[in-house]
Amino acid sequence: MKFVYSILTALALLVSVTVSAQLYKIKGTVYDSTRNFPMEAVSVLSTSGAGTITNSDGQYEIEVKEKDSIWFSYLNKPTKKFAVLQIANPFAFDISIQVSVQVMKEVQVLPRSYKLDSIRNREDYAKVFNFQKPKLKPSISGMGVGFDINEIINMFRVRRNKSMLAFKERLLNEEKEKAVDHRFNKALVRRLTMLEGNELDSFMLLYRPTYTFTMGSTDYDFQQYIKTAFYRFRRGLPPQEIFRKVEE
Repeated sequence: MKFVYSILTALALLVSVTVSAQLYKIKGTVYDSTRNFPMEAVSVLSTSGAGTITNSDGQYEIEVKEKDSIWFSYLNKPTKKFAVLQIANPFAFDISIQVSVQVMKEVQVLPRSYKLDSIRNREDYAKVFNFQKPKLKPSISGMGVGFDINEIINMFRVRRNKSMLAFKERLLNEEKEKAVDHRFNKALVRRLTMLEGNELDSFMLLYRPTYTFTMGSTDYDFQQYIKTAFYRFRRGLPPQEIFRKVEE
């Protein structure tokens, strides 16, 4: 019985080795027609039914039989078939397919910067930030000392002047709020307090520091404030008024 079992095991191994010997791995990269850009999501197919697709680097790997042929297909446009036994280097079978890749000009992506945003905001709204309420100035002409007619007209543009001043005030307040947001951010508060979710949102709303303190404190003092505020938060104590009073 043991002899029969050994024979069957040997036969199974022989069949397995024979089957394995008939399988080949083909690897390579698929490029566009210029051979400069790798092509993603290109189908790689074999006549025995095996198939795969190229990755984001245009690379593929497929296991085929020795009598197989493989071909490539992109957007339902197949290439010719390549016989496996005629592939000189199965581990670097690179090909190009007739596809043109539209290349955009290089775009530089910069990380967000509060200072750069603030400078850009000032440039975009320079006319508003530099606006001053018109004042009546005397002018000297051949007729003597008088007043410039343009200045008089500006004095009577009450609605426009009020609107510009209000817009300027709003921009300045938004700039201050962004400055506080930049320093009093969730990443820092989360790291110092370990708060998450709704608790983190509540803490940041209730214990938001003033602009004056935010801009005038050192890193040590600012982080110490967050730790002290967290201590008060856990005990249900209100924020300290010195950090919460309304700015003039």
